[in-house]
Amino acid sequence: MSRHHNSSAVSADAAPEYEAECLLPAAPASVREARSMVRRELSLWGADDLIDDCVLIISELVTNVVRHGGAACALRICGGESFVYGELFDPGAGAPRICERDMDATGGRGLQIVDSLAGDWGVTRPSSGGKVVWFTLGLPVSHRHPTVAPVLQLK
Repeated sequence: MSRHHNSSAVSADAAPEYEAECLLPAAPASVREARSMVRRELSLWGADDLIDDCVLIISELVTNVVRHGGAACALRICGGESFVYGELFDPGAGAPRICERDMDATGGRGLQIVDSLAGDWGVTRPSSGGKVVWFTLGLPVSHRHPTVAPVLQLK
């Protein structure tokens, strides 16, 4: 994992104040590792109000990679006390999609959870292949749809 601090950032209008990233294998233990990283980092950033929602979003996204991606992934979060931008890169070609609501289903609600908690989220496809699922928390509407490129690429 790497961690960066940008002391020149002053608000969501500027560059993120903090950044952390890690590589995760496509294994069930990665979900726990990702949750731990998010809790630790957001606590250090003073973003305690965003921890629970961010942990749940990350859990769902990493679980999707473990279940459907079958390859390692790169997790990156950045932000400050009042906002988080997160992204999860994996080399898979599949497209994440929200499943229809089925009250009897035992799974398939992960992206519904992401959709209900995140200020915004989406999927981008880097020219090098794979996909990035990104999300925002705590950002005002004018700051949604980030254009940050993934910093970690798996080859």
